[in-house]
Amino acid sequence: MSNRTLSYRGRLKDGGQDSILLSTKKGEVGYRIVKFQLMTQDPGTDTMEGACKIYKIEQSTIDGTVDFNDNRLLGAGEYHSNENTAYPSAVTGIIFDNEIFNQDIYITWKDNLTGVSINYYIELEQMKLSEDQAMVATLEDIRNND
Repeated sequence: MSNRTLSYRGRLKDGGQDSILLSTKKGEVGYRIVKFQLMTQDPGTDTMEGACKIYKIEQSTIDGTVDFNDNRLLGAGEYHSNENTAYPSAVTGIIFDNEIFNQDIYITWKDNLTGVSINYYIELEQMKLSEDQAMVATLEDIRNND
C-alpha cells in the first residue's frame, strides 16, 4: 500500500460531534492529519467565535477550551466571524502532523457566542504500518482511553 490522501468533510451544529471511522481489525493502516480547514455555514452573515477540535477518543463533553497538554488532541481550529464587515473574520488551524494513529477520530465544535454551525474539511495521509508500529499505535489508543 503506497501512501495516499483521503478527505472528509461535514457540518457540525453547536455542541456537535462527528466520528470518522478509520479503525481496522489488526490496526495495520495508519493515518496522520495533513490539512484541517473551517468555514462558516453562511459566510458574511454569521457572528460567531468557537473552537473545532479533533480527538483520538469520543468526547463526553463538548466545550470551547483548547488544551495542548491533552494527549488525546490531534488538532484544533478557532473560527471568529462578525456580520459587521468592520471586524474581519479570522481562522486559525493547528494540527499535530507528527501524530500517527490507527483508530477512529472525533471532531467537535463549540460556538461560544451565538450557537452557529461550522463546516470542516480534513485530509488524512493513509499509510501501511508495520506490525510493531500498529502495536504501538494501538497501545497508545488504549492508554488514551483510560
